[in-house]
Amino acid sequence: MNLLYLHAHDLGRCLPAHGYPVEAPHLETFRQRPGTRCFANAHSAAPTCSPSRAALLTGRYPHECGMLGLMHRGFRLHEGEEHLASHLQKQGFETALAGIQHIQPGEELQGYDRRFHPVKRTTKEGRVDWGGWDWEVAESAAGYLREAHESPFFLDCGFWWPHRPFPEESESWQAPPPLDGIHDSPAAREDFGAFHSAIRHLDRCCGLVLEALEESGRMQDTLVLFTTDHGPAFPEHKCRLTSRGTGVAMMLRPPSEGAPGRGPSSIDAPVSQLDLFPTICDYLGVDSPTWSLRGESLRPLMEGAPWRRRDALFGEVTFHAGYEPMRSIRTEEYLLVKVFEEDLRPVPANVDDSACKEDWIDAGGWENQREPISLYDLKKDSRELCNLADDPAYAVVREQLESQLDSWMRETQDPLREGEVVPPEGAYVNEREHRSATIGEP
Repeated sequence: MNLLYLHAHDLGRCLPAHGYPVEAPHLETFRQRPGTRCFANAHSAAPTCSPSRAALLTGRYPHECGMLGLMHRGFRLHEGEEHLASHLQKQGFETALAGIQHIQPGEELQGYDRRFHPVKRTTKEGRVDWGGWDWEVAESAAGYLREAHESPFFLDCGFWWPHRPFPEESESWQAPPPLDGIHDSPAAREDFGAFHSAIRHLDRCCGLVLEALEESGRMQDTLVLFTTDHGPAFPEHKCRLTSRGTGVAMMLRPPSEGAPGRGPSSIDAPVSQLDLFPTICDYLGVDSPTWSLRGESLRPLMEGAPWRRRDALFGEVTFHAGYEPMRSIRTEEYLLVKVFEEDLRPVPANVDDSACKEDWIDAGGWENQREPISLYDLKKDSRELCNLADDPAYAVVREQLESQLDSWMRETQDPLREGEVVPPEGAYVNEREHRSATIGEP
């Protein structure tokens, strides 16, 4: 059995499978294929790039594996070999990387036998041609899949889009942006149009790779995973611990067409990307790693068998561009988010620069204090907009969730329990006063 891991950057749940109005025909075709399972309530362990990816590929929370911040800003895994690629490599898999992984610097990369990394080209305006780069990543991955393979393979294929900067061309919009918390303005419409262009290009790239897998004749013996790292790069989405930040598109197709009636094609149970490592081991028939995994195999859930639901999903932010320590606990009924610092001013550097960010600043986003505790009743408020933390009717619920959160932090040896977390030597972190994530901003 083989593994194909397709992943996008900053996509969130912005696909038709989750009711988002964008054209993505190739991923829709994959979703509708017999055997594919679409997880409607999947969450990353962190709404920031390197921490979320590290959690997925190590099966451990970011603070456990060491990835408390962004790789390119100086954060590192505690153990580079505690990684899915290294684990499968030791199990006899040929491992290949095409495109982005954003966990290990290139000179320190471990676990991959082969690497396809196109040279970045620039547009006439001097910007990186991310669309051309993604297409070359897709072509490299497709070429690899068309090769003959004597050993089972793991192909890790990562695309840049729809991370910013978006394409320079923008598709027109006829309706207000549907994402909560985004001010509707002509500039925002144009920004969302470019976002749509990026998603459509991502879809074409995924289509090229999936077509190559089909043509190779290996679709039947390959586990295919498509997902993303966290929510899209808009205010109140990326770097937030609500579902707007941790909610991710996630589709899995087991290594056979399977019987369509064996399990639902769309699964509503809340699941974590931490569940993917044990699921992959289960389907590929390989041993679990020597380190402890925090998730549960999703195979029973996918096949319609009894599945042990966990009591809660946990999420975390420590560093993104700036320091913003937060933790969350999510159950089927509630979400609680806690800020672990006294300074409740927002961290503008943790909001990607954009026209929507300027609208957010103009609307007072930079001056608004953050809530130290946020509590949402998910049965009554599925959009997670009404904070009930100070509602006496929810006092017992709040106390119970805070206690569970503290127990989890203690069990996983979260350094935040001991106070402020200090970045590693050589890491770069923006100050709270910085308007942008620009490195070196005064």
